[in-house]
Amino acid sequence: MKAIALIPARLASTRLAEKLLIELEGKTVIQRTYEATLATGLFESVVVVTDSDAIESIIRNCGGTVLRSTEEYESGTDRIAAIAAQLEADVFLNVQGDEPFVQQKPLEQLLDLFRDEAGKQVRVGSIRKPIADPALINSPNVVKVVCDLDGNSLLFSRSPVPYVRDETVPNTYYQHIGVYAFRKEALMLFPTLPMTPLEKVEKIECLRFLEHGIPLKMTTVSEMGIGIDVADDVERARAYLKTIQQ
Repeated sequence: MKAIALIPARLASTRLAEKLLIELEGKTVIQRTYEATLATGLFESVVVVTDSDAIESIIRNCGGTVLRSTEEYESGTDRIAAIAAQLEADVFLNVQGDEPFVQQKPLEQLLDLFRDEAGKQVRVGSIRKPIADPALINSPNVVKVVCDLDGNSLLFSRSPVPYVRDETVPNTYYQHIGVYAFRKEALMLFPTLPMTPLEKVEKIECLRFLEHGIPLKMTTVSEMGIGIDVADDVERARAYLKTIQQ
């Protein structure tokens, strides 16, 4: 199965200015994301898709592949869809540029969703991990996901979902990790679909698939590293780096 990883890397950021250029122990966030994705060895190629001269320079200087996007896009998925139209693969992975600690096992699990007979029915996949920290559960910066009994997404929200009305019933909250895998036809479809009400109000792009009747098949992982979304994440990432470098 041929897989290509595309890393959308827009310089502008609402919650943390130019976060992809922030240095973590001598390397920028975007360089660490690119190198970590490449190091998994899972992909025919790894391509950074950017509108930024600075990001292009960083990736080319570390020997990476860059393709430029010249238009304004509503989401990272819209951005990589324009590039994927020029490429051929069985599955495209969208690895967000702010995930400098992506690991091989979670990405391999995500690709495995598309294998074998059952996998032929999967059009879009993504990753979730259990969370127990009340601060993460209640943070609007952490997207939560609930699924059906077969692991298909039912809802993504910045609110704590599900609401636990009966506290005697066991419940696990799951954080959605912003790494997606697509069949090419599903990726090409995404930009043609109109933005949807929940997508607009929650600012979660994958809700567009759900609201148009396309579930995301989720794989569950125990660890994924730390994504960089707000300023506090930078210090958490630096502390995390020290632990894995020891």
